[in-house]
Amino acid sequence: RKLQVRPAYQQSADWHLTMIRKARARYERVAVATGVPWHFIAVTHGLEASFNFRAHLHNGDHPLTARTRQVPAGRPSVWLPPSDWESSAKDALRLLGYTGQKDWSLERTLYRLEAYNGLGYRGLGVPTPYLWSFSNHYDRGKFVADGKFSHTAKSQQCGAAVMLKMLADAGEIKLESAV
Repeated sequence: RKLQVRPAYQQSADWHLTMIRKARARYERVAVATGVPWHFIAVTHGLEASFNFRAHLHNGDHPLTARTRQVPAGRPSVWLPPSDWESSAKDALRLLGYTGQKDWSLERTLYRLEAYNGLGYRGLGVPTPYLWSFSNHYDRGKFVADGKFSHTAKSQQCGAAVMLKMLADAGEIKLESAV
């Protein structure tokens, strides 16, 4: 409720909302097949692949005609190229155990989004930019490479919580708290 988009990032945050809206039907199709809410898929796609439908949802690797190279490497495990984005997205969500889950409260959704990227920020006293970048809850500090943290680096990606809040404020989703 207290999240606010920093004015310097409003234009970029608005672009993210536009991209989500343009591709909503694709996210909804994957949501129906997996039980994962479409908005979770949308914000993950924005963060992992910059809304590129020629890249894997797992980690943004492209092209889809090849398996992923970065962590998780070698995905999808069942491979019948050429592949399509929807098949790759279903594999990513299955791999993480998100398919068929019932609890998609705001708290559980934010936890799963953070876990998607990794929980490495928790011990550093820095809110994860994967969730909070562009908001009043994040200023700076990020991993600039695997295992390499910089206290001065600043994320240039719109955080997942920011995208979710914008969707909720626009009346496109309802964020329900578990408490």
